[in-house]
Amino acid sequence: MMRMIMTASIDQAGRKVNLDAADGVSGRDRIGHSVVNSIKDPPWSQYFCCMVVSHREFVRKHPAATKRALRAILKAADACAADPARAAQYDYALQALKEIPYNKWREFDHEDTVRSYALRLNEAGMIKATPQKIIARGTDWRFLNELKQDLKG
Repeated sequence: MMRMIMTASIDQAGRKVNLDAADGVSGRDRIGHSVVNSIKDPPWSQYFCCMVVSHREFVRKHPAATKRALRAILKAADACAADPARAAQYDYALQALKEIPYNKWREFDHEDTVRSYALRLNEAGMIKATPQKIIARGTDWRFLNELKQDLKG
């Protein structure tokens, strides 16, 4: 399906996931309908949807601040997973908080996530570097691995 979307064959992609006009849903009711749901549809559902990124020089100069910021983000993810109603201020936010797997940050393989997305971007011609190069040159999992131990849930 990704190749269909990349080659602008949206009509084919839509039929593949039953979004064609024959399904009886009017155009107005289709607004906001997802073709791909990265929360539910493999392979995306098996990877992180978001990752924390920082400038290498900032991390080098400010390791304690970097780790504190990452700790705050991960604790916020835990809070959203533990009590979505408390974290949400609006109904639509509550729905999203209930659907997004915030508690998976300990389980998913962060390196495999980068590898998968880098491979897709490389295949699409959006980046030239291989996934292996991106992982070797652009990732540092030290703080995340430490925090996985510190914040065992």
